[in-house]
Amino acid sequence: MADSEFGEIMASIRDQWVSMAGMGVMFTTSILMGVFIQPFYNFEAMRAFGEEGTTEAGNIVFELGMIFLFTVAIIWLARKGLEMLIKGIVFFALGYSLLLAILPIFSILAWLLSIDVGSNGSFAVCLSITVAMMYTLHKFPEWYVVNTVGVLVGSGVIVMLGIAFVPVLIILFMILAAVYDHWAVNGSKHMLELADTMINLKLPVLLVAPKNTSYTFLKQEADVMGSADSAVEMPNQEPEAPKRRPKGRDALFMGLGDVIFPGMLVISSITFLPDTGPVVFDFWGGTTQPVHLGPMLVGFGTLLGGLLGYAALMTQVARGRPQAGLPLLNGGSILGYLVSGTIALGIDQLWQDITFL
Repeated sequence: MADSEFGEIMASIRDQWVSMAGMGVMFTTSILMGVFIQPFYNFEAMRAFGEEGTTEAGNIVFELGMIFLFTVAIIWLARKGLEMLIKGIVFFALGYSLLLAILPIFSILAWLLSIDVGSNGSFAVCLSITVAMMYTLHKFPEWYVVNTVGVLVGSGVIVMLGIAFVPVLIILFMILAAVYDHWAVNGSKHMLELADTMINLKLPVLLVAPKNTSYTFLKQEADVMGSADSAVEMPNQEPEAPKRRPKGRDALFMGLGDVIFPGMLVISSITFLPDTGPVVFDFWGGTTQPVHLGPMLVGFGTLLGGLLGYAALMTQVARGRPQAGLPLLNGGSILGYLVSGTIALGIDQLWQDITFL
């Protein structure tokens, strides 16, 4: 890397460090919330493909295929001008995931306040909160509303996918998704079109990190991804005639998938790795499974690896071009899992026998 290019990147990072740090905090918060609520859902009945499905690779192929079909369907509907149908589909899916995150949070509050509303009453209250939050998102999709819903939705999805597959399958899923993400962003570029569609519809399938307090997501236009390559100033060039401020340079955007995939491996680690060491997390009590030190160390090592991948990603984002996040984020998380797992448990404990079906 030339000295001038390095200087430009560092200048861009200094200019955007607040938004980059804010995005990192949301990334970490969503995953840690998932770790906290994991015991609430860590039961066979809650696993998407049952107990046997946790080791079946065919389910991973199915999940990846569904992601591809969903992406294609949303882009096709957007090109047909069916934005309201897109919003309805996405809102329904997000509302369900949001409800999954709100249920354990409400349970905690009810316990702290000594409120007993029963299981049906608890569900009714949580459903009402979910509907209210989704309605607020629909009527007033400001960045902090989008982020609040996005972080909660991310934590719910992280848990449900993390408890569904053993770490070996999650890693396979992450590798395949990273390859797909690289192709979708840098090859076909249809992922950029999808991102612009979601930004235009103000849907919380992404996180928004403003660069300054005056930013408003309500006025954010689409085509952010197409214009992002001009978002970095070139301080070493000669002054030119003033140019129109590029769209999207007042905020950073990260898709929820960039949080969910690293988070899945964190949750899968504390769910399926051998229970070694003392119990370090048994907040929920009752019939829930406590988390032991060994798996928790691997989970946090995976998170640290994801954050290192995030730091590397930000150096690429500072270049001012859209980036495929999963190759670096997933790569860092997998490396963190392998290193921390080898140290905490031994490398022989990191493999789980899998089948295709």
